[in-house]
Amino acid sequence: MDRAEQSVGSTRLSLRANFSWTFVGNSLFAACQWGMLIVLAKFGSPALVGQFALASAITVPVVMLSNMQLRDIQATDARIEYQFGDYVGLRLITTLVALLILLGAIPILGYQGETALVVAAFGLFKAVEAISDVIFGLLQQRERMDRIAQSLMLKGVLSLIALGSGVLLGGSLIWGILGLTVVWVLVITLFDRRSIALILGTRGEKVTLPAPRWEWPTLWSLLQLALPLGMVMMLIALATSIPRFFVERYLGSHILGIFAALTYLQVAGMTVVSALGQSALPRLSHYYAAGERGAFLQLLLRMLGIGLLLGGGGVILAIVAGPLLLTLIYEAEYAAHADFFVWVMVASAIGYLSWIAGEGVKAARYLRIQVVLFAIQVIVLTGMCIWLIPALGLMGVALVMITAALIHLLGVVLILMHAIRAMTPTAG
Repeated sequence: MDRAEQSVGSTRLSLRANFSWTFVGNSLFAACQWGMLIVLAKFGSPALVGQFALASAITVPVVMLSNMQLRDIQATDARIEYQFGDYVGLRLITTLVALLILLGAIPILGYQGETALVVAAFGLFKAVEAISDVIFGLLQQRERMDRIAQSLMLKGVLSLIALGSGVLLGGSLIWGILGLTVVWVLVITLFDRRSIALILGTRGEKVTLPAPRWEWPTLWSLLQLALPLGMVMMLIALATSIPRFFVERYLGSHILGIFAALTYLQVAGMTVVSALGQSALPRLSHYYAAGERGAFLQLLLRMLGIGLLLGGGGVILAIVAGPLLLTLIYEAEYAAHADFFVWVMVASAIGYLSWIAGEGVKAARYLRIQVVLFAIQVIVLTGMCIWLIPALGLMGVALVMITAALIHLLGVVLILMHAIRAMTPTAG
């Protein structure tokens, strides 16, 4: 290992400080992402929102597979089995492959004209995001979530400005997405690379991104470790994308836009859940590797309690103030689907719990078995979409979402129980 990599470069933050930074950073970033959707809904149309959602649905599963959740692999690499350059090298290779697959898939799927350009531009943006993600993996491993939060806040605010300006001034979603790409490149260049210098202890030198390492046996070993988690993340992305495909096919892009806007409101709770998971994952990994079963369970149960409170609060808010909330945020047309919104929040509440339990599974590095779980989920989800959406419309989508969330929760809890039983307790 290089001497620079042996130096932490900066003291890790406490779990409380990491959570606080992650919560603030993720909250502002999610608010800005939500703001982009509101801009499209307010100044465009549900069809424009639907076009944005369709580009995401096509692109994200491919990118998630190529990303292979290397960030979580880095964060749980408690024994430092791989160097940062190994992660960078593998990410560059897989991102290039993903871009080539997306460009080849666009004509095969039958998309042409502006829709094809929007999908291609969105793919380029997600490729840049993938490079940022592997940098975040290093920072998360060293428990410096403050640098991640600051980067996300910069990217969130600038992304909102870029997308809004591109759509309003350029008159096209394509210009807005290209604006996002430029903003992320700038933040990586001007801010993220300085975070790397801080962590690796190279601030006195010329600040550049560390060169990728091309040691093929090491990359192959890392690929074998990460690929199952990449397949899991692809299947998770498909679980989100498949309903969008069928809504667009059976109900049209207008309804897809409404569906995308309403389902995005679950992000508020997921922001807290994600902050919890990202902050606690390195600590959970250390507890599991050290065999500290009590500490592992105590931290995980605290996280699950917070998830339960968030989920229940979201459902109550949707029941009590759903129509008013949707009217204020979007338009009256969206509020007409307030009943569907309640069921979205029910599915979200279940999802919060399964996501948190999944952090425990990742900390234990039970990766391959998750492929089976999510494959079952996607198969059931696809069958239910074909059966229920044409017959019941958006309410059919609600039943699909709830069923998928329950399958995920049951499966991940069973895996987690097995991982805990297999944990080697601390001696003495």
